[in-house]
Amino acid sequence: MIQIVERDSSSDQQIREILSLHKVAVVGMSKNSSKASHYVPKYLSDNGYDITPVNPSVDEILGKKCYDSISEIDEDIDIIDIFRPSDQVLSIIKEAIKKKPKVIWLQEGIHNSEAEELALQSGIKVVFNRCMLAEHQRLS
Repeated sequence: MIQIVERDSSSDQQIREILSLHKVAVVGMSKNSSKASHYVPKYLSDNGYDITPVNPSVDEILGKKCYDSISEIDEDIDIIDIFRPSDQVLSIIKEAIKKKPKVIWLQEGIHNSEAEELALQSGIKVVFNRCMLAEHQRLS
């Protein structure tokens, strides 16, 4: 059975504003170049975004230090882009809120109402079930 997941209600203008932010931590970034969790952040990096990989099983991706968790990142982050299954999102968002990003972006197919509500209550914008690469290409 295919589950249809709605996406957030952000307008194109709101998505453009979000895409104007450039410091992005990518949770679940992969070394495997055939996976979206690799080629989407690579595309973003190639288009001027400052990508910080978060993946506890890898030391380095795209020549950048890979962090075990969001809380290990020292610098400020504008967007936390999540490539993890919906059922793993709640704990990631609880950790992400402490980092105080402007936006939490859940990639296509990822949606967790409880986690999204927590982020919104903390004043963090939430984008869900959208691909940053597709939105960047569509709106650029």
